[in-house]
Amino acid sequence: MPMYYFLQNLALTEICYRLSIIPKMLMILLMEAKIISFTACALQLNCIILFVTCECFLWSAMACDRQVAICHPLQYATTMNRDLCVRMTLGSWLSGAPVALSFPTWFFSLPFCGRNMVNHFFCDVFPVLKLLCADTALLELLIFIAVVIIVMIPFSLIAISYLHIIHAVLQIPPAVGQRKPFSTCAAHLLVVALFYSTAGIIHLQPKASFSSNMKKMVSLSYTVITPMLNAIIYSLRNQEFKQNLKRCTDKWFLRKQVAVFSLSR
Repeated sequence: MPMYYFLQNLALTEICYRLSIIPKMLMILLMEAKIISFTACALQLNCIILFVTCECFLWSAMACDRQVAICHPLQYATTMNRDLCVRMTLGSWLSGAPVALSFPTWFFSLPFCGRNMVNHFFCDVFPVLKLLCADTALLELLIFIAVVIIVMIPFSLIAISYLHIIHAVLQIPPAVGQRKPFSTCAAHLLVVALFYSTAGIIHLQPKASFSSNMKKMVSLSYTVITPMLNAIIYSLRNQEFKQNLKRCTDKWFLRKQVAVFSLSR
């Protein structure tokens, strides 16, 4: 199914994205290895831009897939064919390449001054931007435009897809069942909402009056916590996973009951 094909690519994107951040973050927190070279910082920034952009466009592709499945179920197999899915996935992977290659190169060609201390646990755009000595007004404007394009184009595609889905579902008689179409989209909607409600706060409002610690906490949520929740959310859509989870919880409660009964004797 196309949805599982998109989920495989989404999982690969999230693994690559987190691998570019978490190992170094753990070294900083646990081993106090707080030094990163300019090359490593540029590479990390490159990976972050590339994989976040890919992830956003993959979500829009998944929303389009759900739209075709719900609004045009009879045409689903012919519309969402393998060729189209491959092209949508390839387009998602390549969408962030121009920005990922150009911005870090431009970034690190400008002069740095001071102690070169990034007040963050990874090389994010705006903490690194504060270290530049040159006038960054033009660079900040271009970064904002790039963020709006990367965030708002996929978000607009997702919103349009779900408006079509809502319109189609509302035309279904309640007796036939409106719940199932919405339930198939619930996991996707929840994951998208988790990401946009955290990453959007930081990157669409870079000069908002949040403390540096608050920004770090929000960044931690969308780089570490949200991916963990994503895996749980999508796993709960799998019937086999739910059956195994129920079996494990039943065994745990049974053991607790046996232990309590033994103590009472």
